[in-house]
Amino acid sequence: MRHIGTVVGTGVLLLVISACGSAQNAGTGAGGGPTLPTATSSSESSPGVPPGIAPGEIPPDGKPVTKLDTNALSSEYPRTVWTQGDGKTVGVIAQEGGCGKASASVLEQSATLVKIELVETLPLDKQACTMDIRFPPLTVQLAEPLGERTVALTSRQEQK
Repeated sequence: MRHIGTVVGTGVLLLVISACGSAQNAGTGAGGGPTLPTATSSSESSPGVPPGIAPGEIPPDGKPVTKLDTNALSSEYPRTVWTQGDGKTVGVIAQEGGCGKASASVLEQSATLVKIELVETLPLDKQACTMDIRFPPLTVQLAEPLGERTVALTSRQEQK
């Protein structure tokens, strides 16, 4: 009789363990790995830039910018820059995560250089935030078309 209790107990334990394993795997994708959110732009993305542009991609109507200075850019940031329309609109792929919000601004425009700063603004107050990283496409407006000028990218974080 003692062996029957052990066998039944072991069976119940195996049933509970397999049920827990099934619950943990409920969020897996077709390949068995975890399902990750896709990168999309924020609801306030720049006009004229389609949502969901991934790092390394440019919009269909964009022209890639090849004269880049990314020495001051944090190593985690994508290095995708393009122009649109008449060349006065410059697009970049920024990076934000969790409760952060990305923005871009022109710091300097000269005959040879356009300096663009990418800023991730984080909230001052502590709050629960997701652990995702997003790559929103953003645009800035130049006074004159970019032409042959070099685009220098910088990045920083701030709290507001």
